[in-house]
Amino acid sequence: MLQETTNAPAAAPGGDAAAALSQMGADHLINEMVTNPGQHVVQWVVSLTLILMSVMAIYWIVVNLLKNMNLRRRGDSVVSTFWETTNAQDAIRYMEEQPSSEPFSKIALDAAQAAAHHQQHEGSRLVESLNRSEFVDRALRQAVTRESMRLESGLTVLASIGATAPFVGLLGTVVGIYGALIRLGAGGQASIDAVAGPVGEALIMTAFGLFVAIPAVLGYNFFVRLNRITNNKFDTFAHDLHDFFATGARVGEVQVKR
Repeated sequence: MLQETTNAPAAAPGGDAAAALSQMGADHLINEMVTNPGQHVVQWVVSLTLILMSVMAIYWIVVNLLKNMNLRRRGDSVVSTFWETTNAQDAIRYMEEQPSSEPFSKIALDAAQAAAHHQQHEGSRLVESLNRSEFVDRALRQAVTRESMRLESGLTVLASIGATAPFVGLLGTVVGIYGALIRLGAGGQASIDAVAGPVGEALIMTAFGLFVAIPAVLGYNFFVRLNRITNNKFDTFAHDLHDFFATGARVGEVQVKR
């Protein structure tokens, strides 16, 4: 009597590979971090640090973007209105009406106050040590420096995030690779099942670090370029103000009565 033999269907090798590769997704990493927080302390620290960096970068990008948009929208109008006003007192009064965040008006007011202060102390030791031109020039330099520093608010944070975020993500990468090696040593053989999860964590942390760093670097370079243009406008305006308050007229204009 012939014994019938049946061949059981072999397990598809692609099934195990597909199941292992599914452990490399972000959803698997989040699930592991939530269900086993004690085993993923480093991943928690890295993730929270990168989230905090991302929030700070977005905040300073938005703040500087709005600040530069407002400055470009109002700056040229403020400067042109100041020079188009024939009476100097009316021009100064117009500058006093500008909001505290408007830098060109603050530079003009500092120059006007310096000129008025020097004029009020004619015959004193102050006038003997510094003439009108030097006194106004010093006030303008201080004003331009102050407003330039205000433009740079948040840029140090963006530069720091852009420089350090990839390395913070790299810390999670090192931990993930280390976990993969531990699993390989415990299992005694190299298999996709042993390394899929840790390698997936490593790749996700690397990508997360780059995701945080790239916008910060781009934002920093963008605002540095805008600030350079604005600082040039500050210098040009300050030179014209120096001529105006030192001599009573801009270069190329007739002297006006102040």
